[in-house]
Amino acid sequence: MEKIVVLTGAGISAESGLGTFRDTGGLWERHRIEDVASPEGFARDPALVQGFYNARRAAAAQAQPNAAHHALAKLQEEHPGEVVLVTQNVDALHEAGGATSVLHMHGELAQALCAACGHRWTAPAEMRVGEPCPACAAPAGRPDIVWFGEMPYHMDEILAHLETCSYFAAIGTSGNVYPAAGFVQIADAAGAHCVELNLEASSVRGDFAEAREGRATEIVPTWVEELLAEG
Repeated sequence: MEKIVVLTGAGISAESGLGTFRDTGGLWERHRIEDVASPEGFARDPALVQGFYNARRAAAAQAQPNAAHHALAKLQEEHPGEVVLVTQNVDALHEAGGATSVLHMHGELAQALCAACGHRWTAPAEMRVGEPCPACAAPAGRPDIVWFGEMPYHMDEILAHLETCSYFAAIGTSGNVYPAAGFVQIADAAGAHCVELNLEASSVRGDFAEAREGRATEIVPTWVEELLAEG
């Protein structure tokens, strides 16, 4: 059966009210990325970083999945082959929309990580400086988010799927963040048909065989229905 690998980025959650790196007036515009999304930033000012992710966690908890999230869940449920859903997003909107076994390569806002022992647990709504680890008691709790300079999660599994898929789609991604921006090249080398679905062309648009532009809530459901009609 045909395996489909779908990569999603911030653009798919934007219509649910969650900002992207480039939104004006949002959280990201008020902070330098290196201050709130790097191990060095956390070491310099843990209070700033915990507060930033507390705000992101609160916003994500209020957000609702949109038509694009629901469409991908439908694709997983109804496609006769395997549908692997990989996301750069740290929200839980795919799961809220009905998707299963989502590979969160950049971590999850709802999870906490102990920087001392590596234990993971469900994050409280408000994490604080010196958040104690429930496993080792070290005051080393941090958001379970992959920051710049850190290795994304599930990479071996993701690469194995890319090398064996027959269809690859990137939805709502900028094409500026690696290694995800290079996934299309891996899938293409494996012989997969590659399609980009985006509000506008990404930085790696030229690597895709096909592209569709528009709002994710409009173009993703249409694309899913066409795939399911093909059988």
